[in-house]
Amino acid sequence: MHRRQGRVNAGLLLLLYQISQVGIQNIPSVTLGVLVLNIFLFLNPVRPLSEVCVSVNEAIYKKTWQRLLLSPFHHADDWHLYYNMISMLWKGIMLEKRLKSIWFAYIIAVFSVLIGVVYIVLEFLLVKILDDPSYEMNCGVGFSGVLFALKVLNNHYNPGRVSSVLGFRISSKYACWVELLAIHFISPG
Repeated sequence: MHRRQGRVNAGLLLLLYQISQVGIQNIPSVTLGVLVLNIFLFLNPVRPLSEVCVSVNEAIYKKTWQRLLLSPFHHADDWHLYYNMISMLWKGIMLEKRLKSIWFAYIIAVFSVLIGVVYIVLEFLLVKILDDPSYEMNCGVGFSGVLFALKVLNNHYNPGRVSSVLGFRISSKYACWVELLAIHFISPG
C-alpha cells in the first residue's frame, strides 16, 4: 500500500481538468471542500497508507481509532482519487443543492465515520462466520463507501430513474447494489 513516487499523476491532472470544466463557481461549498481536502491529503498524506487504512486488526485489536477519520480521505493512487472525486463532484452537486450545505456537510461527516465502522463490523463477521482470520488484516482506504451511501441517498431523492450498469439498463433504485456486486467481482479488495 505504498504510492509510487516520481511519476506524472495523470488521474490527478484529469480530475483538475474536469473540475475546471464544471467551473469552481458552479461547485457547492461543501462539495468543493471535500474535493480540496481529498486532493490535499493525496498530495500531502498525514501518514503512509499503511498507517491510515482501517482494518479489524488495526482498529479493534490495536485500538488505532483515528484510522476511522483518516482512511476515507486517503487514496491508494491517483486513479483511485480520480474516480472517487469525479463521483463526489456529481453526487455533491446534485445532493448539496437539494439538502443545503449544512445538512450535506453533516451527512458527509457521519457517513465518513460510519462507513469505517460498517467495514470493520463486516470484516469481523467474515472472520467469525468463515473462520478465516485473514479478514482481520484487510485494510481499506478511500471515499468509495461514502459515495455508495450518497448514491443510495441520491436514488431516494430521485426515484424512477434508470441507470446503465455494464451495459444493462437497471432501475436506479437497484443499480447501486448491482454496481457494488460488479465492483466486488471485477476488483475485489
